[in-house]
Amino acid sequence: QVQLVESGGGLVQVGESLRLSCAASGRTIRLYVMGWFRQAPGKEREFVATINRSGSSTYYAGSVKGRFTISRDNAKDTAYLQMNSLKPEDTAVYYCAASNFEGSTMDRAYDHWGQGTQVTVSS
Repeated sequence: QVQLVESGGGLVQVGESLRLSCAASGRTIRLYVMGWFRQAPGKEREFVATINRSGSSTYYAGSVKGRFTISRDNAKDTAYLQMNSLKPEDTAVYYCAASNFEGSTMDRAYDHWGQGTQVTVSS
């Protein structure tokens, strides 16, 4: 069983950047496809980005493509989400998750979840 812990959230201004980290323990993340999801107040959780096991392939939601970058360092058992040009609509709790299925944008395909980290973008 892998445990995931997110960090790096906070309060930023419009146009600024944040980098979220997702540290794994218990099992190496090499075994898993990693994904990031987010949930804004009053809204359903939505897919943000996913990366395959080797890091060679990524996929993004249209709303973040070109602004966010997902990456991973398997040697450090850590996944990342670099968020640039942040907008107020990016405000949400961000979750990292681990899956056995490549390319999945559905949260039900992810078996392991972190507790989330709050990102607030102020205008």
